[in-house]
Amino acid sequence: MSSRTDFDACEPVRMDDVPERLDLDRHRELASVGFHRPIRYIALGLIVAIVLAGALNVFGQHPATLTATSAKASMEIYAPTRLRGGLLYMARFTIYAHQPLTHAVLQLGPGWAEGQQMNTIEPSPAAQTSRNGSLLFTLGSIPEGEHYTLYLEFQVNPTNVGHRSADTILYNADTRLLTIKRKLTVFP
Repeated sequence: MSSRTDFDACEPVRMDDVPERLDLDRHRELASVGFHRPIRYIALGLIVAIVLAGALNVFGQHPATLTATSAKASMEIYAPTRLRGGLLYMARFTIYAHQPLTHAVLQLGPGWAEGQQMNTIEPSPAAQTSRNGSLLFTLGSIPEGEHYTLYLEFQVNPTNVGHRSADTILYNADTRLLTIKRKLTVFP
């Protein structure tokens, strides 16, 4: 009884049996410049590094909390500072009144609207306007010891790349109560 397999019975390929457009060294042995393994491993490593960096929040989306406090009020902003094109995200502004605020106005610097769409504002402010490129939201009165939370939904334009300032100022009528300086970084 023979232990010969069909594979062993195959005859080697003769040069005259190979189609005209095939080169055995290039197509079977992968011996050309385009098939060098180190180059393929480097390219695969770069792809894995980009995916891993995204998972570790290098390219944005994870929110950060910034706060400021004065004698009359304190404010907290909960929003991401690193964004990427196409990202939908939420920004939450919470204002705590240490003294009664009779006419609270929230001013968002031009960086909040530049290269982004504002999709939703909840609850709707009493009035909206602009001043020198900044957005102004009239929130009304906030009693002492109470807080007011404003939610804004944004989407980042895909062509909006770079660094910009997105400062936020809280006023009581015309009196500036506090400012939060904020920088945005937008990745492609």
